[in-house]
Amino acid sequence: MIKFSSSLPLCASTRVTIIGAGKVGSTLAQRIAEKNLADVVLLDIVAGMPQGIALDLTQARGIEQHDCQIIGTNDYADTANSDVMVITAGIPRKPGMTRDDLMRTNAQIVVEAVQRSIAHSPNAILIIVTNPLDVMTYLAWQASGIPSNRVMGMAGVLDSARFQSFIAMELGVAITDITTTVLGGHGDLMVPLPRYSTVSGVPITEIMEPETIDRLIKRTRNGGAEIVELMRTGSAYFAPASATCLMVESILYNQSRVVPTCAYLQGEYGLNDIYVGVPSRLGCAGVESIVELNLTEAELSALHISAESVRQNVHQAKEMLAAVAKVN
Repeated sequence: MIKFSSSLPLCASTRVTIIGAGKVGSTLAQRIAEKNLADVVLLDIVAGMPQGIALDLTQARGIEQHDCQIIGTNDYADTANSDVMVITAGIPRKPGMTRDDLMRTNAQIVVEAVQRSIAHSPNAILIIVTNPLDVMTYLAWQASGIPSNRVMGMAGVLDSARFQSFIAMELGVAITDITTTVLGGHGDLMVPLPRYSTVSGVPITEIMEPETIDRLIKRTRNGGAEIVELMRTGSAYFAPASATCLMVESILYNQSRVVPTCAYLQGEYGLNDIYVGVPSRLGCAGVESIVELNLTEAELSALHISAESVRQNVHQAKEMLAAVAKVN
């Protein structure tokens, strides 16, 4: 009789936990495993759901040719010693809702998820995906008690990818030739930068009419809502999962990629004590540095307006949490 060892080699010595097994979380688990980035723990409060998703993904390992372990659980203890924790838990947007409408419910969900997660993985890097993104990232940082460089939000990668897609569709060129940059909050006041958005190195301001650029900027700002209106029963998840996976990969492989990230600012761009989207280098320490672009007065003003909106929402969310704490 031929005997095989019962212990298979892992795809990596790293572990990524995803809190929230909805469409974004489950798709992200698939992305990470199939790219052989890390073992994955998928946690959700719904009994059986993360276990079923994990089993389904596990049964695809032979077809996709990877040996990453995928665990589904309802117990935070199973997430212990994670290198990266991604929080996607929260209610999604419905037609007619803004990201800010989600604030009261999702603030409580994110704070609890972060506190329970970090208790089992005190050295983890946190990536927040739950909306309203910039507010949730700030609350997550405060709830975690860990250095700000180890807490970040996913937004700029997604917003830049949407801008990139719309430019490619407009011009009929290969999307791989296009690079885009979007700063600011993940909402209606985000700041796409045409001067820093190029086609094979040529700024789009030199090859597109201002009216066309303005139209694409408006569509980018409305990118998530457009999908919500079309789907009716859900929101975007393929692109958000891909954007988060890119950030996870840069961290786990210590790539130091410069990507738009919801990061904590301490004087950069003239902003303090706020999480907002800016170009950042991502590596094994989290946010390694903030890249300060040379902005025009108009661009910098737009960034400050966006940041001030985020700041006001942070104050509102903190007041909501304080009121809930008093009741309890």
